Amino acid sequence: MSTSSAEPDEPDGGAAPPTALVSERKPAPDATAADPAAEPASEPASEAPAYARRWAALAVILGAEIMDLLDGTVMNIAAPAVRTDLGGSLSVIQWITVGYTLAFAVLLVVGGRLGDIYGRKRMFVIGAVGFTAASVLCAMAGSSEMLIAARFLQGGLGALMIPQGLGLIKQMFPPKETAAAFGAFGPAIGLGAVLGPIVAGFLVDADLFGSGWRSVFLINLPIGAAVIIGAVLLLPEGKAPMRPKFDVGGMLLVTLGLTLLIFPLVQGRERDWPAWTFVLMAAGAAVLAAFVAYELRQERRGGATLIELSLLRRSRYAAGLAVALVFFTGISGMSLLLGLHLQIGLGFSPTRAALTMMPWSVFLVVGAILTGAVLGAKFGRKALHGGLVVMAVGVLIMLLTIGDQAGGLTSWELVPGIAVAGLGMGIMIGLLFDIALADVDKQEAGTASGILTAVQQLGFAVGVALLATLFFGLLGSQATASVADGASRARAELTAAGATPAEQDRILADLGECLRDSASQKDSEHTPASCRDIQQARPELAEATARAWHTAHTENFSTAMVRTLWIVIGLLAVSFALAFRLPPKPREEEGF
Repeated sequence: MSTSSAEPDEPDGGAAPPTALVSERKPAPDATAADPAAEPASEPASEAPAYARRWAALAVILGAEIMDLLDGTVMNIAAPAVRTDLGGSLSVIQWITVGYTLAFAVLLVVGGRLGDIYGRKRMFVIGAVGFTAASVLCAMAGSSEMLIAARFLQGGLGALMIPQGLGLIKQMFPPKETAAAFGAFGPAIGLGAVLGPIVAGFLVDADLFGSGWRSVFLINLPIGAAVIIGAVLLLPEGKAPMRPKFDVGGMLLVTLGLTLLIFPLVQGRERDWPAWTFVLMAAGAAVLAAFVAYELRQERRGGATLIELSLLRRSRYAAGLAVALVFFTGISGMSLLLGLHLQIGLGFSPTRAALTMMPWSVFLVVGAILTGAVLGAKFGRKALHGGLVVMAVGVLIMLLTIGDQAGGLTSWELVPGIAVAGLGMGIMIGLLFDIALADVDKQEAGTASGILTAVQQLGFAVGVALLATLFFGLLGSQATASVADGASRARAELTAAGATPAEQDRILADLGECLRDSASQKDSEHTPASCRDIQQARPELAEATARAWHTAHTENFSTAMVRTLWIVIGLLAVSFALAFRLPPKPREEEGF
């Protein structure tokens, strides 16, 4: 990556580490807001002596980052197995992902502020203990509702733990070593991004001790224990010289507003969009408007604010928030849906699905490294635009491949599109944060990067809620058309098996109804009546009927995936247009 947008000697509020953006989940900054009620630090970090055990402490912080990264991405692979085991509607897959990222996004800035008030080490340890315990609760979940609740808890505790790390780094390291400390995030988190899905796929398939998907959460026990012990023994105490005030009202309003928006978005499809879903979304928009009004009043009164509204008046920074929201909305939903398409639509095992998607993470790291080494400093915003174009080309290749091959798709045929999309994403996110923060003053960098990271996580939550809702809706609405597309082939096979024209008509009608009912069923453990009707066909027709169902099922998923990918390309185009409002270059890094 090119340059860091926050200076390492800033006492409060660390920005993004220079190479931390090599994964889909950028490490959260030390989100200490520039609260007008808080006194500035009396001592610059450059005058503080170096902490003796700083490198060992850095390993502890990186362990926490990797643990958070794994739990933010494992559901892309494990979600189908979870639903098969626990039952529930397709919205369960959305909620176990949305719950984590939504809680993380809303409480991210709050977590950094609590570290300033009560001590970063204390909050880090509490967050690590809670995160590990929440992982155990996830693994023990006996119902989808319990798992969703545990995922919300996990995300909230992750938001308590993660922001403390970068603030501690700035506290522990002298200015001349800060860049090297921040640079360690790149390889560590890049490795986590590559290995995370593979490990998840292996654990689900291996079914160690009969644990199945639960092992993807149990793996946090040894990692979490090491992080907790290391934190207690190695991390220094640290908090802001003056306790900033805490904006409880702002936190409650933004949490309520986002919940009112996302809940009906996820649940509305399977309930046929009753009037109350639109009422709740309108209420959510009203609550978020009230949140802005409340923050403006707090700012005028000199009280504590959750976000610095003065930053939003900087048009280039506001454009950066818009680009981050739109871009991450597209890629988060696409990542989840690709994993679902590979496993549910094409019948890949979790391990095979993970290996098929691995080039995404590998080339994402390559793109981020290229940006840091060459592209960012030389081309600035043009490189960001180039990354978006490359990613759009990759998504287009995936789209054409899926649409052309449908049921005969292999992993190797998907690799080119996935790799190109990952490369473009790495170039783009390797530069987005540096450029978006280029016009922000040094004293505002911590708050600005905290808000930007929260918006990034919010984009993840909105993307899963929005794109998955559209995708699942398409599975139901186009079911009959998917059967019709393969009708001639199905009729030929049924004729060869001895089916009469009347039987063929009934079987094909039942296939369409079965696909439609499967997409909207409330519980995966119960087979829709229309699907049971297909199973009751004459024994000599069973094999031909099964092939017809498989063809229609795969075609249905492929068509839904293709149409969803067109929406992703549209979101990338919107991001491309909005990016023209960004600064042309990252801010030059001041000497350490």
